Amino acid sequence: MEQANRSFLMDLLHTPSPSSDEVAIQKKWINYIKDFADEIKTDHAGNAIGIINPDAEFKVLLAGHCDEIALVINRIDDEGFLHFDKIGGINPKAAVGMKVTVLGQNAESTGVIGVNAQHHGGLKDDFGLEDLFIDCGYKTKEEAERFVQIGDLAVYKTSPELLMDRYVSGRGLDNRTGAFIVAEVLRRLSGRGCNVGVYAASTVNEETNMGGAYFAAAGIKPTMAIACDVTFATDYPGVNKNKHGDVKLDGGPVLAKGAPINIKINKMLENTARKRNIRVQYELTPRMTGTDADRMRLTGPGVPISLVSLPLRYMHSPVETSSLKDMDEEIELLVTMLSEMTGEESLNPLDD
Repeated sequence: MEQANRSFLMDLLHTPSPSSDEVAIQKKWINYIKDFADEIKTDHAGNAIGIINPDAEFKVLLAGHCDEIALVINRIDDEGFLHFDKIGGINPKAAVGMKVTVLGQNAESTGVIGVNAQHHGGLKDDFGLEDLFIDCGYKTKEEAERFVQIGDLAVYKTSPELLMDRYVSGRGLDNRTGAFIVAEVLRRLSGRGCNVGVYAASTVNEETNMGGAYFAAAGIKPTMAIACDVTFATDYPGVNKNKHGDVKLDGGPVLAKGAPINIKINKMLENTARKRNIRVQYELTPRMTGTDADRMRLTGPGVPISLVSLPLRYMHSPVETSSLKDMDEEIELLVTMLSEMTGEESLNPLDD
């Protein structure tokens, strides 16, 4: 991965993008693609969409959501401590002892998620978010309310780290890596030409309601769509591979198989991977994918979809970890497939 592209990835990972408040990251994403996209669109959901070859009849939508899981302030007590609920899949056990940035209406504040000392009994075994609180150093409710309102959001205060210059670790790789990947696909395609229209969307709200994907697909009316998300790596201690499958970092991008997935799109991806000597891995999505693909599929008259995922360790923790090599290979896979499409492909599984 070139240094300029790596810098863009790290900039995205530094930028808070809690689901429902993705404006800051979307502005950075738009600024990055403006020099190579033929056209840029936004919509009322907050999606940012870069387009190459907008006049093509055959439209391919690539969706990588930019939002991350977060905390939402739901009560300020008399002593100025902040109590919170979750935005997306927050794990209470991962939150204990973490530093956070509270994205207040009037100012950002640093806080810590307090925990009862073990000497005083510690946390009960079955604790939940309602047992935790944020300490920003406020002494009273009145002082806290000068900075924070009910409904303000907070994210873990962590910085992305490179591990052995091969892996990247931090919060919110799910799925700011996907927003990065679709932007990079667009950039690399811009110099190669395409017979199809490519719509790279940095979508919003996936972690909460997938409304961004619905707005994007309903507005674009794509011929086909591919969600670029993350999936569970199982290559670290304590994971039951018999139950959860065998997915490795550095093992290549992961293709989904199951009822929602269009067989023809997967065949194109597999054939491209074979020609480019890119290893692919597989996951099963028998009923639903749990990603933007589900919402895109059910827009308009229906959209054929596929799902290409990045293997990710420690999902929904402050130290999610993925491989730079897997990112590069996923980008190459998509760029090659899209650049070789004629725009005459049939996606009907019953067509020979």
